[in-house]
Amino acid sequence: MKPTDISSPDHFHKVVDCQWACPAHTPVPEYIRMIAAGRYADAYMVNWHSNVFPGILGRTCDRPCEPACRRGRVEEEPVAICRLKRVAADNKGDVSGRMPPIPSERNGKRIACIGAGPSSLTVARDLAPLGYEVHVYDAQAKAGGFIRQQIPRFRLPEEVIDEECGYILDRGGVVTHFNRRIDSLKELLEEGYDAVFVGSGAPRGRELDVPGRREAAANIHLGIDWLASVSFGHVKSVGRRVIVLGGGNTAMDCCRSARRLGGEDVKVVVRSGFEEMKASPWEKEDAMQEGIPILNFLVPKRVLHDDGRLTGMVFEKVAAQYDEKGRRNLLPTGEPEVVIECDDVLVAIGQENAFPWIERDAGVEFDRWGMPKLDPKTLQSTNPKVFFGGDAAFGPKNIIWAVAHGHEAAVSIDLLCRGAAVADRPPPDTRLASQKMGIHEWAYDNAVSPDLRYKVPHIPPEKALRDITVEVELGFDREMAYLEAERCLNCDVQTVFSAKLCIECDACVDICPTDCITFTDNGEEDDLRTRLKAPAVNLYQDLYVQDGLKTGRVMVKDEDVCLHCGMCAERCPTGAWDMQKFLLETAKPKAHACHSR
Repeated sequence: MKPTDISSPDHFHKVVDCQWACPAHTPVPEYIRMIAAGRYADAYMVNWHSNVFPGILGRTCDRPCEPACRRGRVEEEPVAICRLKRVAADNKGDVSGRMPPIPSERNGKRIACIGAGPSSLTVARDLAPLGYEVHVYDAQAKAGGFIRQQIPRFRLPEEVIDEECGYILDRGGVVTHFNRRIDSLKELLEEGYDAVFVGSGAPRGRELDVPGRREAAANIHLGIDWLASVSFGHVKSVGRRVIVLGGGNTAMDCCRSARRLGGEDVKVVVRSGFEEMKASPWEKEDAMQEGIPILNFLVPKRVLHDDGRLTGMVFEKVAAQYDEKGRRNLLPTGEPEVVIECDDVLVAIGQENAFPWIERDAGVEFDRWGMPKLDPKTLQSTNPKVFFGGDAAFGPKNIIWAVAHGHEAAVSIDLLCRGAAVADRPPPDTRLASQKMGIHEWAYDNAVSPDLRYKVPHIPPEKALRDITVEVELGFDREMAYLEAERCLNCDVQTVFSAKLCIECDACVDICPTDCITFTDNGEEDDLRTRLKAPAVNLYQDLYVQDGLKTGRVMVKDEDVCLHCGMCAERCPTGAWDMQKFLLETAKPKAHACHSR
């Protein structure tokens, strides 16, 4: 194998599994160490620089970082990364003075953002400090998009939304046009904007097409519309018996909201198996802890009604069967139909994009599914002045993906307005800094804590179910946050090897607790992986290979099982090993000042 090029940002970035998995590439270990040190405001600003909405995401993120967490490879549960983010937000104090300044003089460029959801707000956050005049349009009276409309207040208090949207909208540089729906892209382009960003989400719920649906329409509601009506106070009650159709997070929000609005007998019905549901595992767990059963492998067949008054639904029992190519089909079992009585049905079986306001001669081309044709890296459409992000770009995902799209689109818009090639992406900012403070002293805590994951406290269910505005999760207090933060394995503190200093004494090999270091003859990767002290079986994780040893051998380290404990560097008599903190910050139109380091 060729020696690993550690000057390339990707190798060590991929070793920091949590950051690599985060769409916005938040430097997770960096802010967790700050939380452990009680530097909550610093931790918040590291998050804000990257993911823009730490308080919101600390409560609602889908947590792609946690399944990737290295702690989950040595214990059952990963570090509670998401909930630690909330700790930083809850304890930060006043950080308004640490936000990047908005210049009083504009640069003469005007940008329009359609929709005031997370992707549009990220674009505005990134561009306003550069002197852009950003105009944000939304049909609602307040910013937030689906964050405000569809996430219930018992999961996300409104004051948190107001605060974090305010950091973007209330500091200057952003002009808001609330209560204004955009009905024509062509008309907006004619207003002379230098670029338009479409962050209008996926606003249309997928319909239920079964017999009886139209006749009983008064008590059958699309989930996302119903949640919005609940959030804005238009819906304050629901029937005693409620069926929620769907297996995603929207369905979980619907069923838990229904319990708080008077639903005594609330059931979730999904056509797939429980394990195949799209809802996050913790969302399913929270629903079931509130007494909501999840019934699976049931397909809606028809709606029962009495002269238009909803009385129930009929379902067909199905089972999963797989063909010779491993493709799954849901086939009827032949068992008797299942009848479930109900007073209301909430349909949460998916969301769709809707662009009736984009004229088909506006230069934006669409595919056969009605989605815009985009460059996946630049998010530029076939109209070079129009960019998309969030759910409007590739369909429904989650907040952190919308933020990531907003950052990339802001880079593209900045390049476009400066006359540069939009495809010429700037590199990330990376740094490697030694953590050595002495022979046996390090600037980070390298003790490997054996503690299991700490559980986030909740208010009692009997209290939670009485008020739809009472936040269910209480969050970690500072002491529990410290203990949970100590579970982090500091994956960003890398073992950096210098072959010219190595005397091949094998001291590092002997002391390594996971047998991840091997000195051996070089070879092809497939062969080399089998000849290590402990075979490297995770092909997704790259090997760290360095040559230049006096014997002609190579040093090979399996990055997959390394605990970053620093024992190799402590034991090395020549300093060939060093522990160096790797910090990567993804490219923004301009580096925002975190003022934290």
